[in-house]
Amino acid sequence: MVVDIEAVRQARQGNQDSFAQVYQQIAEDLYRVALYSLGNAHDAQDVVSETFIEAYKGIRNLRDENSFKPWIMRILSIRCKRRISQYITGRNELDIDDFLDLTDDREGVEERSSQKIALLTALEKLTPQERQIIALAVVQGYTVRETAEILNAPQGTVSSKLHRTLKKLRADLEK
Repeated sequence: MVVDIEAVRQARQGNQDSFAQVYQQIAEDLYRVALYSLGNAHDAQDVVSETFIEAYKGIRNLRDENSFKPWIMRILSIRCKRRISQYITGRNELDIDDFLDLTDDREGVEERSSQKIALLTALEKLTPQERQIIALAVVQGYTVRETAEILNAPQGTVSSKLHRTLKKLRADLEK
């Protein structure tokens, strides 16, 4: 979704209603990226909330209204990395139902369940960075350049990792 630049400008000037408007415009995108990066709805909601608190406190320091979306995605990316770090130190819960809703009335429960299991298995094999790249580039539709900017990584690195990760997912799902 496109963010209203005028609302961002007003939010930078301290207008709380404008910040709320910007929040409504981008919250779903942030949540989707966080969910695919973290694999847990509760943690994704927490990280998005933390991101908005940090963005609200720091929006006056944003230099260019047009860079709001990459700026807030970088904040989200940092928050996700911190949460992933917490997973590594002890708690790595993945809720399969939160990962993806594969409901299709034409398919039976068994087919949907096996698809979910296959997807979860494939996603668990990805590194946290690979999951973030997939979430940004595939789920959210960011270009490789935008994804690289958000992750603060070289564009060539992101491009090659995206290609390799998609190839790895395809191979895992085709088994």
